[in-house]
Amino acid sequence: MAKIIAIANQKGGVGKTTTSVNLAASLAATRRCVLLIDIDPQGNATMGSGIDKSELQYSSYDVLMGHTDISSAIVRAEEAGYDLLPSNSDLTAAEVELLSISHRERQLKAAIQLLQDRYDYIIIDCPPSLNMLTLNALVAAQSVLIPMQCEYYALEGLTALVNTIEQIRSTLNPYLKIEGLLRTMYDPRNRLSYDVTQQLQQYFGDRLYRTVIPRNIRLAEAPSHGVPVLVYDKTSRGAQAYLALAGEIVRREQSMSQSQPQASTV
Repeated sequence: MAKIIAIANQKGGVGKTTTSVNLAASLAATRRCVLLIDIDPQGNATMGSGIDKSELQYSSYDVLMGHTDISSAIVRAEEAGYDLLPSNSDLTAAEVELLSISHRERQLKAAIQLLQDRYDYIIIDCPPSLNMLTLNALVAAQSVLIPMQCEYYALEGLTALVNTIEQIRSTLNPYLKIEGLLRTMYDPRNRLSYDVTQQLQQYFGDRLYRTVIPRNIRLAEAPSHGVPVLVYDKTSRGAQAYLALAGEIVRREQSMSQSQPQASTV
């Protein structure tokens, strides 16, 4: 059964979509079967996966509104190496239209359940806000990966997001947890990066990933070519960092599986 990870942060410009696309590609490179779900109306993860958002037959909007089943909407991002549930501006209408649907916050969860056994990982790229689309992602997910820059205002936004996750866990999704915090656009020469890292380690402990994503020009260029950085330049520091992140996530998962008590065979 797939591990479902929502990539979320209500603050824009923190590398959320970059992380979604490149983590999906890096997990696929480890021979995992991966589905990337784009539920951001901007459709950046869709374009960054090499799929033209203006030429979609179906999108995540159609799945959320029940116009089609999720299998019919999924496309293959060949160069990236994973399956994609694409998005475009049609999804903007879902914010209002979902209000008239019962169990509106569970639409994505219900759709994913139909194919959860087909994948090892399902990555959900959320909008940069805490809206009904993000709520659908957090109800469907088992965990949340939070990309963030090491700056003062990022810590303020992080508090709000953690509170939201706690509220959803207590009301809609008791299994939701923080998968990890990922430092993006990291500059080790910056004193603030060091100070914020110290605070994150104090409050989140081993949920702070050891991997950091550096500022990297190849990482910034890759989306304009419609491919993950691993395809664009696999030797770049950005590509190597996301491969390291994928490895860290897989090792954590394996470690947790091994630490769980085995069922009695008697």
